[in-house]
Amino acid sequence: MRADDEKIAETLRRYWGFDSFRPVQREIIDSVMAGRDTLALMPTGGGKSLTYQVPTMAREGLCIVVTPLIALMKDQVDRLRARRISAVAIHSGLSPRQIDIALDNCAYGDVKFLYVAPERLATEAFRLRVVRMNVSLLAVDEAHCISQWGYDFRPSYLRIAELRERLPGVPILALTASATPVVADDIMRHLKFAEPHILRSSFARPNLSYSVRRTDDKNGQLLRLLRNVPGSGIVYCRTREGTEQIADLLRREGIPAAAYHGGMGHAERTLRQEEWLSGRVRVMAATNAFGMGIDKPDVRFVVHYAMCDSLESYYQEAGRAGRDGQRAYALLLVASDDSDRIARRFEQEFPPLEKIKDIYERICSYLRVGIGDGAEASFLFNIHDFCAREHLYSGMVVSAVKLLQQNGYMTLTDAQDNPARVMFCVSRDDLYKLRVQREELDHFIRTLLRLYNGVFTEFRPIDEGELATWSGYTVERVKELLKRLWQLRVIRYIPSNRSPILFLNEERLPRADLYIAPETYQRRKELMQERFERMITYAANEDRCRSAVLEEYFGAGESVPCGICDVCLARRRAEKRQQGGEAAPGEAIAALLAQGPVSPQQVAAQLRLPPERIAEAVRRLLAEGRIVTRSDGMLELRD
Repeated sequence: MRADDEKIAETLRRYWGFDSFRPVQREIIDSVMAGRDTLALMPTGGGKSLTYQVPTMAREGLCIVVTPLIALMKDQVDRLRARRISAVAIHSGLSPRQIDIALDNCAYGDVKFLYVAPERLATEAFRLRVVRMNVSLLAVDEAHCISQWGYDFRPSYLRIAELRERLPGVPILALTASATPVVADDIMRHLKFAEPHILRSSFARPNLSYSVRRTDDKNGQLLRLLRNVPGSGIVYCRTREGTEQIADLLRREGIPAAAYHGGMGHAERTLRQEEWLSGRVRVMAATNAFGMGIDKPDVRFVVHYAMCDSLESYYQEAGRAGRDGQRAYALLLVASDDSDRIARRFEQEFPPLEKIKDIYERICSYLRVGIGDGAEASFLFNIHDFCAREHLYSGMVVSAVKLLQQNGYMTLTDAQDNPARVMFCVSRDDLYKLRVQREELDHFIRTLLRLYNGVFTEFRPIDEGELATWSGYTVERVKELLKRLWQLRVIRYIPSNRSPILFLNEERLPRADLYIAPETYQRRKELMQERFERMITYAANEDRCRSAVLEEYFGAGESVPCGICDVCLARRRAEKRQQGGEAAPGEAIAALLAQGPVSPQQVAAQLRLPPERIAEAVRRLLAEGRIVTRSDGMLELRD
């Protein structure tokens, strides 16, 4: 074991430059090195990736990492390669040839990490290669997705158990930041753990101050926080329109802000993200599409302009603040009618079963998939265009697709970079005639057919750069020829783009054969209702430490009050008043301001306290909204 200790320490220093691990990281690594199946529960930003990266680099073999987020895959691969570690990613954004090359490198080369989307596990190309790989560890990120009782169930995760059968003796490390005890048990059962084994990091964030403000003036509360807490932050909004409105509001108030949501083009989103990361934009107003994999440790505040669907998603999003260990703030704004809005949203989350069947039929017709066709096919799917054409409310369609996904009929990916796709819409005989008549296109068509199989039966991803290399044309010329063939109605051509992809897991069924288990539907509805209610209860709570409420929700034992959330601070103020003892610095400052506005210099002159204690008390009072800074720099009590 001593040799393992030295190897792990040397690996950590050599590749990551660290001398020690965070709490629980070392326990997880030791468990993995011992070959034990392990479920690791670690909060957002807790350093999950090191728990599978270090043991993989400390010994022979490759680690397969299953993750649903393509953006995270690319980010992790880029970071590993920057450390001179060989890593590849397999996802739907690659052409078949690119996937074959990557898998061959894993089987016969020196690749150490293979990141793969769960949908890829069922493909023949993956099944054939994986048994030839020297796999030392199987890591499952976002492991809660395997539980149908979790808040983000994805049926494709159930295929991981089949992968385990192809890799006998390989231990599994399941990782999640948001699993309740029920979901944790479900994860271990579905992943066929040899024995239950959970390692749990503390979900406490001692530097993160949680607060809830009940107000019908959300804009005012938001601006008050931004003016009193320096640094960058995120404002999470429910809708795309909401992000644009908040960004406009902040810019009008002189605060550098930008909007971010899934409806933007890839280039625009990348630009806005870079502006925020670099500090040119202070505040990002975003939907929950923003934040996963964002490595910005100095986020000082996260504001939720609307309530989340669950405490799981709230904890993950709020946890993006203060990863550097410095004081940060998580503020939830709650209006008087928010509970009613959540109730209406809940009804939309579970449309009647007949409505779900209707939406299934409309989606198949929109994609031009006939009954009996479409098994394992993939399609670009613009859900907003679909809703506009069919005159359907997008929230209901999203919910119906989720339920269809949970029942194994289809899988909708997040928006991602997609390669160009081609399918011939003429027969081979007609193509032959065309090639005789148009000699200019003959060489190009021959190259296309030589490089890509199956283009007469379905859309196949193509690489315009690869076509240019083998045909001798420039990439620009290749695109012109593809468009020309499209205009001649020889092919259907979809240029490279950024869009969600919808996979049909099986052939289109007649409406009567579409089965959504009523008991599963009802059970999921009950669990969703429970999550909504727990979120509402958290927002209404005025008695218990907010950090403790969150810790206990995720299965921690007795929790210690954090001392810095709004509930703890209110309790401390009340105790001081009851004791009638010496006022704390904050109370002394508040008492001073009760007599009228005072400058910070006057506060320091009148209170015989260390300057750093006065500064900290002023910052806390500003963050709590009890005092404000006037335009002339004077401090005064809030009205």
